[in-house]
Amino acid sequence: MSGSKYLTFLFSLFLLTDCSYIGEEERLIYVKPEPAKRVVLLEDFTGQRCVNCPLGTEVIEELQKTYGETAIIAVGIHGGPLGFAGNAKFVGLATDAGDKYFDHWGLEYQPVGLVDRHGAVKYTDWAAAVREELAKPAPLELKVDATQDTEHISIMVEAHGTDGLVEGKLQVWLLEDSVMAMQMMPDGSVNTEYVHNHVLRATVNGLWGDDFIVDEGEWKEQQLTFQPDEAWNPAHLSIVAFVYNANGVLQAAKGRVKMRE
Repeated sequence: MSGSKYLTFLFSLFLLTDCSYIGEEERLIYVKPEPAKRVVLLEDFTGQRCVNCPLGTEVIEELQKTYGETAIIAVGIHGGPLGFAGNAKFVGLATDAGDKYFDHWGLEYQPVGLVDRHGAVKYTDWAAAVREELAKPAPLELKVDATQDTEHISIMVEAHGTDGLVEGKLQVWLLEDSVMAMQMMPDGSVNTEYVHNHVLRATVNGLWGDDFIVDEGEWKEQQLTFQPDEAWNPAHLSIVAFVYNANGVLQAAKGRVKMRE
């Protein structure tokens, strides 16, 4: 072998040997995702014939003023014995889903709330329950994007696992704000121009949602479509998505429904 060929051979061998060895200090190290910020879901079981339910609404407004609407997601679930389905004179907001949820959780009075689904909580105790939940870490991040065309709402839910394997259900709901409808008031009067917000209008993916799994470090997307009722104001619709299991609600997110341009 000539001198030049021998030098070329040694150089190639050096490259192969050098690339095949990675020192301990140079190996890739797994970096755990940043902890996700907890978003609390407050399911407000309410009714238009419930005289104390406006007091519960005031508590929600104060909580959202304190922590922000992105940190506290409230859902007004109309149903139960004090719910009102409507008649020829007044608009009703009670739904079959609201009645089924009320019965499923074995609730006995209104207003009552589920804060991340850790048992029934009186509205006077919601603030303490919310503070406790906000202090907990969340094992995933959620993001909701929704757009509406002439007939359908296209929904995209994005999830990012940040702490361990998450197994549960993904629930998606449609809400409407700024709904003017009758409400009985604490003083016994009837307010026919009461404005109801975050009203549960429909369950997008069934009463209990879909099976859902996301691992730490994994990004996952789920697409859904829904046809809203023509009576609902598109400008006031929003989507709430949350992941839950036997340990309660693990994370929640909310997004306004935008009209497609």
